[in-house]
Amino acid sequence: MDKNNQKWRDKLTDFEYKVCREKGTEKPFSGKYDKFYEDGEYFCKCCNEKLFDSKAKFDSGSGWPSFYEGIENKIEYIKDKSLFMERTEIVCKKCGSHLGHVFDDAYQTPTGNRYCVNSVSLKFDKRK
Repeated sequence: MDKNNQKWRDKLTDFEYKVCREKGTEKPFSGKYDKFYEDGEYFCKCCNEKLFDSKAKFDSGSGWPSFYEGIENKIEYIKDKSLFMERTEIVCKKCGSHLGHVFDDAYQTPTGNRYCVNSVSLKFDKRK
């Protein structure tokens, strides 16, 4: 999906644009999906691509919605050397929307990964 900046600005709120298109971050414990555990699926706010299933969601205590895995081939991984550290940024493979970061977390998850995602970059659909 190719959209110029003005079309993204027209589609998203200012804060959604800052996070999704400019790699911003929500304050911890502020997102609507942090302590949200309904059964369903999470989609990209920008392009509606399915990214996560609620079955992989867990409470990491980090203040962001956390998942131990994403939907296969729907997330792109990018080295992020900002903030004087090396992390792995996660973006929607379809539209490039910034989602958050993935961290090694062998102690909390069955996959050894903890995907910390900004709530504002997601939409939730309850499983029917």
